[in-house]
Amino acid sequence: MELSTGFGLSERLVKPNCFLNDGAFDWLYPERIQRLSRRHWTPLGVAKASARFLANAPGKRILDIGSGVGKFCLVGGHYNPDALFFGVEQREELYDLAMDARNMTGKFNVDFIHGNFTHLDMDDYDNFYFYNAFFENLDHQDRIDHKIEYSQSLYVYYCKYLFKVLDAKPSGTRLVTFHSLGDEVPPAYHLVDCSVDTLLKMYIKK
Repeated sequence: MELSTGFGLSERLVKPNCFLNDGAFDWLYPERIQRLSRRHWTPLGVAKASARFLANAPGKRILDIGSGVGKFCLVGGHYNPDALFFGVEQREELYDLAMDARNMTGKFNVDFIHGNFTHLDMDDYDNFYFYNAFFENLDHQDRIDHKIEYSQSLYVYYCKYLFKVLDAKPSGTRLVTFHSLGDEVPPAYHLVDCSVDTLLKMYIKK
């Protein structure tokens, strides 16, 4: 998969200070999306640490599964210009907002895919970021919207699918999870670091 190079909003490129803190970054998006930030988008500090771990060599291709408005990928691309960041998101509105933010920030080592992650060729990617995009299927109170299908069976299906994908990746593959229940992590992935509250976990496949 090749990175697209459209410059639809390039004439309105924003300054790098949008990467200084979460509040500054949120201004890339409409107010309704800003209100979702604390609950649904990766905190900037978490994104920086995770991307640094995943971009362990030049040219690494990193996939964010359930990328929302693209915050992890954009932060990762900003601080790791030698790596390539991809996000897959099934909500068209969020995909469009991510592409707009990509164009405004000029992070063209970043690209987004509109679709379901189960339709991707995972051989295209080296390392993975996962902010428990599947949990909305279990959470009836705090969903982003009601524009996609939710069910407990979908949660199980997605976890099993990602488990198989990760299990098939070669030794040395890196994975970061945030707020994950761990159902998608194969036992071959060795935990090498985690946050004090254990919400952020970093793995390397043996």
